[in-house]
Amino acid sequence: MFAGLMMTRLFKIMHLNFPDVTAFLIAGVLVGPYCLGALGLPGLGFNSFEDVQGVEIISTVALGFIAFSIGNEFKLSQLKGTGKQAVVVGIMQSVTAMVCVDIILVIVSLFTDHQTFNLSGALTLGAIATATAPAATLMVVKQYKAHGKVTDLLLPVVALDDAVGLVAFAVSFGVAEALLSSSLNVVAIIVDPLLEIVLSLGLGSLLGFVLTKVEELFFSNSNRLAMSIAFVLMTIALSQISFKIGPVTVSFSSLLVCMMLGAVFCNLCPRSGDIMYRADKWTVPLFCLFFVISGADLDLSVFGKPVVVLIGLLYIIARSFGKYFGARESCRAMHCDPTVSKYLGFALLPQAGVALGMSVQAQALGTYEGRLIRNIGVLIYELFGPMITKWALTKSGDIKEKPESKETHERFDTPKDHRTGAAE
Repeated sequence: MFAGLMMTRLFKIMHLNFPDVTAFLIAGVLVGPYCLGALGLPGLGFNSFEDVQGVEIISTVALGFIAFSIGNEFKLSQLKGTGKQAVVVGIMQSVTAMVCVDIILVIVSLFTDHQTFNLSGALTLGAIATATAPAATLMVVKQYKAHGKVTDLLLPVVALDDAVGLVAFAVSFGVAEALLSSSLNVVAIIVDPLLEIVLSLGLGSLLGFVLTKVEELFFSNSNRLAMSIAFVLMTIALSQISFKIGPVTVSFSSLLVCMMLGAVFCNLCPRSGDIMYRADKWTVPLFCLFFVISGADLDLSVFGKPVVVLIGLLYIIARSFGKYFGARESCRAMHCDPTVSKYLGFALLPQAGVALGMSVQAQALGTYEGRLIRNIGVLIYELFGPMITKWALTKSGDIKEKPESKETHERFDTPKDHRTGAAE
């Protein structure tokens, strides 16, 4: 955390107007096993990837709170104008990105050594391409207090394309495994992913309703905040449950469960706005840790194989084109504002979170796909994606650059009612 925060100050001294996310990731690389950790001094940086994995519970918790925050953007009163647009755009830009990556990488697999890269890997990477990083996107929006037509559509689209990504990955990964084993598992390809989504939405809805009722028992804002944090932690823990009933696997997506928890809570609890305002301040150091750990977890050895680097670059180009083109054309089809059509696709480029979870599972195929996305894709998209998101939101007018002033600091330090803006 110290390294991440100091890196943001170094960026400021160097007049690098980058989002804090980028500074945190670079700090993570510097304290990781390939830089400071390589010195082998215990306690100074991460000496090995086992050390990084030892604190992954922080990343799991951070992603849960990120999903909870995004779920709070699904207020029915706000979605009346953008709900249909968000669904169509969320699905279309995800599918377009997947198709673009599939086409390019399937062609590459025909001319590549199958021990390094094959058709199964191409299909898996295509599915991973659907997901956008909710963490990086949300951090940029909150850091610069972005607000406007692009932001209003961006957050629900990011939430929806992660759901689309989970389905696409489950199907593609099932097909990839079938190609490698020459046996088709219909349950793993169709039943398991659909069941996971339904159960996740159901569990999140139930817990959101319970949280709303429990909050009514408290009158102190501090206790309400503590209860909300406790509930998100319990939700993350419950979503780790996984077991089999015959051939069917019963499991949950912690992102979807926490997202639904936030969505139900913000629509049922009249005090949700004030509670979320306070929770956002509590989670700032947690998000800092999340991105530093993500940077430390990058395995730079993957860059030693030229063909893998080439595949990674083709993946980045194909996914970027698919995201931008899919978002632009679907926005036009839904008669969105021209500014939204022009800039939304750029804001959807960051990738981590769900994609990292998918990449870990993809490593089970025994080839480079999982490591490739976990390192090349995340390194490029997480370092440059937040900057592109910031640029897009600035050009669209959602971010208005203002010099720091006394009023700016007062706005951060004075608790206010989220709904009315009045100081308590």
